[in-house]
Parts: sequence; structure tokens; C-alpha cells
Amino acid sequence: MFKKWLGRAGTAKEAVDGLTAAPAMTGAADLTTAHNTKSRGDAAEDRALAWLLAQGLTLVRRNYRVARGPHSRGGEIDLILRDRDGTLVFAEVRQRRSRAHGGAAASVGASKQRALVFAARHYLNTLPSLPPCRFDVVAIDGELIDWLPGAFEAE
Repeated sequence: MFKKWLGRAGTAKEAVDGLTAAPAMTGAADLTTAHNTKSRGDAAEDRALAWLLAQGLTLVRRNYRVARGPHSRGGEIDLILRDRDGTLVFAEVRQRRSRAHGGAAASVGASKQRALVFAARHYLNTLPSLPPCRFDVVAIDGELIDWLPGAFEAE
């Protein structure tokens, strides 16, 4: 098996040297774009979290992820917080450069809502008792932050 991997190279060192001398990946731009998108998303979550904490909420968990199965995505909740009255808040953070095309809040469609509800139900199953809950959206359009408490209901 190892000889097959070496291919035309006679030794492992020659094989490794051959790999390092290979041309750059053609998908490198895709990796950079994905990294920049993730960085912007993380920064938006940081801004939203700071804003919600200033409103009196406390952080319970960040980026709670759950899968539907081995090859199927389930959902992710950006922020799970507790409001002053004890309500558990599942917050989705969305960012857009501007309000063109409906803005950030409009991007939380029915399919995203279903994924959030699925993940929230999974999280709630880990708790000994069910607290009151709600789904909020924090929409960041440019520099403007809109907090939409109770943006949608679980069905």
C-alpha cells in the first residue's frame, strides 16, 4: 500500500518533496472566501452577543449544533441565552451589508426556522425540566442592529 502511494518517487522523502513542489491548489480562493465568511459571521455573533448581554441576557451556550443523521445536517443555534425572567432564548444572528433584498431579518426563512426548532428541541431534551422559550433574531444590516424578540414560533 505504501509503495503504491509513493508512485514514481522511490522514497517517502521524495514523495513528500514532490508534494511540496506541486502547484498551488486551484480551490485556494474558495478556502479564503470561506475563511473570510466565517470570520465575518463570528464577528457578527460577537457583536450580537455583546449587544444582548448589555440588554440583560446571560449566555448559556454558543454554536449548539446537532445532526439529523450521519450524512444530514440538522441545525445550529448561534446563541442560547437566558432572559431576566428565566426565559430560554434561542437566538439566530444574521448579517448583511445593507437592507437591500430584504435585509438580514428576511433571510431567516421557513427552512432555517425548521432547522432552529429541530436543534432547540434537541437541546431542550437535555434539560431536566422545560423552561419558557422563545426564538429571537438579531439582524445586523451594516452598522444597524435589530433585535427581534419572539421573531417566530415553534410549530
